[in-house]
This record gives sequence, C-alpha cells and structure tokens, in this order.
Amino acid sequence: QVQLVESGGGLVQAGGSLRLSCAASGRTFSSYAMGWFRQAPGKEREFLATITWNGGNTYYADSVKGRFAISRDNAKNTLYLQMNSLKREDTAVYYCAAKFQGDWYSRDPRDFGSWGQGTQVTVSS
Repeated sequence: QVQLVESGGGLVQAGGSLRLSCAASGRTFSSYAMGWFRQAPGKEREFLATITWNGGNTYYADSVKGRFAISRDNAKNTLYLQMNSLKREDTAVYYCAAKFQGDWYSRDPRDFGSWGQGTQVTVSS
C-alpha cells in the first residue's frame, strides 16, 4: 500500500490561494487514482476532487469546481490541490487518499484508503 502525508495548509485571507501537497511513499503511487477530501468540525467528510492514475482525467465537487485544481506528479510521488478564491466556508482539515475500489470518479470515501493525517486550512474574512 501507499503511505500519504499532507502539507501546505495554513491561515489565509478570503480570496487568497494555497497549494496543498500530498507526498506518497512506496512504489505504487502511480497505480492509484487519488482524491482530496475535507472535514469541517461537526460535519461529515466531504469529497472535493479525484484524478486518474496518469492525471488524464479529473472530477470535482460542485462546491470547488472552477476554484480548485487537482494534479499529480508521478515522478515525484506527489499529489497537489491548488486552491484559489478561498472562502471562509473552505475552512477544514484537508485529506488526501488513494482510491482502492469503485469507479475513478467515485465520491464515496469508502472507496478510498491510506488516508493521510490531514492538514488544517483556515480562511479568515
């Protein structure tokens, strides 16, 4: 399996940008479709975006479409999430995960595994 570590979170003003990274260890990173999720206090884990193993296809939740961009660099074993035009409601812990089952565009967290520890994103007004 693959082990994942997120980074890049922090405090940003509304309208600003952040880029999250998800570093993968192991040789199998390029075998998996990957996804980003987030979880705010008191709320369920929310799907954000997914990308195929080669980066050829991406799929976004409506809440972030046009503002966030998922990408990957298989040579660096790294997944990214570029977040622009951030809003206060984007405040949450952000997680990356590897997709182990289901269709590549599945939004169901149960289809993902090897969750990272998360990185906090706080958007201030």
